Amino acid sequence: MLKHEMFETNSILLLLGIIVTIAIGGLVEIVPLFTIGETIEEVQGVRPLSPLELTGRNIYIREGCYVCHSQQVRPFRDEVERYGHYSLAAESMFDHPFQWGSKRTGPDLARVGGKYSNEWHVTHLTDPRAVVPESIMPTFAHLSRKEVSASDIADHLRTLRLVGVPYDDAMIENAAADLLAEATPGADTSGVEQRYPKAVVGDLDGNPAAVTEMDALVAYLQILGRMVDFTTYRPELAAEATAQ
Repeated sequence: MLKHEMFETNSILLLLGIIVTIAIGGLVEIVPLFTIGETIEEVQGVRPLSPLELTGRNIYIREGCYVCHSQQVRPFRDEVERYGHYSLAAESMFDHPFQWGSKRTGPDLARVGGKYSNEWHVTHLTDPRAVVPESIMPTFAHLSRKEVSASDIADHLRTLRLVGVPYDDAMIENAAADLLAEATPGADTSGVEQRYPKAVVGDLDGNPAAVTEMDALVAYLQILGRMVDFTTYRPELAAEATAQ
């Protein structure tokens, strides 16, 4: 009783006890992950985001889209039937921070890429109720009026490389040019398509005269769930490759 009373009557001691308890609990949960080889399976197709997709992801986070939309299809029948194949850890291995979660006011977006046209996304973001009458989503029409800046995108790629995202020198050197080319009709996109397979190129927002934040957000949405070919993906083969 006296030992318990010692913590209750001394706030500093109580705080230290809480810190120690949390530290032990955190280590118990985190340390095993570094010893399990199959925590993140090896999956073909997963790549870093292109400069335009990365810009779109930053906008997605800035505008609070993650508050209402998760990017995690759970391995339950109802979710798989609605959204598609359950999410793999490898799909988010280059995300900082990742967008998994349980809060859904709107549908999960892990498999939204390629499900709708670019035009649909632009209309939905501009006036959500034009395509989903019951939607409570706010409008993001302002994204079409603001052009993106490519001035610091190379630095962003360099920073992500420091934390393990495999952007190579060519990706960083061509970052600004790739960002603009991906959403510019008639531009040479061969480099973009070589460095970032499956990237959606061309006029994304219906305004070919400028590369806007709407272009960037649509590019990001259109790549979600499309990197891995689930028609050929075999979980048992990925597990064997990871174990080796």
